[in-house]
Amino acid sequence: MIIKNVSLDIVCGITSKLPDTGRPEVAFAGKSNVGKSSLINGLMNRKSLARTSAQPGKTQTINFYNINEIMYLVDLPGYGYARVSQSEKEKWGKMIEKYLHTSRNLKAVFLLVDIRHDPTANDKMMYDWILHNGYEPVIIATKLDKLKRSQVQKNIKAIREGLKLGKNGILIPFSAETKQGRDEIWALIEELTGINEAVTEKT
Repeated sequence: MIIKNVSLDIVCGITSKLPDTGRPEVAFAGKSNVGKSSLINGLMNRKSLARTSAQPGKTQTINFYNINEIMYLVDLPGYGYARVSQSEKEKWGKMIEKYLHTSRNLKAVFLLVDIRHDPTANDKMMYDWILHNGYEPVIIATKLDKLKRSQVQKNIKAIREGLKLGKNGILIPFSAETKQGRDEIWALIEELTGINEAVTEKT
């Protein structure tokens, strides 16, 4: 994917009406400190369009990033952040669920987990919840550069087993530092959304 233009088009809070963008959407979910903003910036070839922060739990809205006027990357609120009240977490949960249930354009959900650790209870809950909402999540194992190469396969196996990922379940290791995994993620996004075909038809 050659990124020609990107903009943060739509920001939805708890009380906002969710938009019908009329374009293919792919959504990204993950716990608050898993590197979701860094991944989205890496995919968009931007340094700071998605706000990264030393303080987890920064994404408290659903953010729609318009890519080349042909599709949207959708950044969902981070989950599992301890300092947020339970009632606030429940509101975010309802907001995400409403989006998963009502979006007519959502083609795929990517779930981010930290490759350095076994999936947490929150990761497992989110994985099962996305499945329950009718989507087979694609797993992105972030922070690949923080592992020794000799540890990678062992940790990938632990994530697959921890999430009970089937044989056909897709898991892509990703590094925000080296951008390893970026091309693979984009190739999958293009396949799942059909945006390559749409661009070809227009030209």
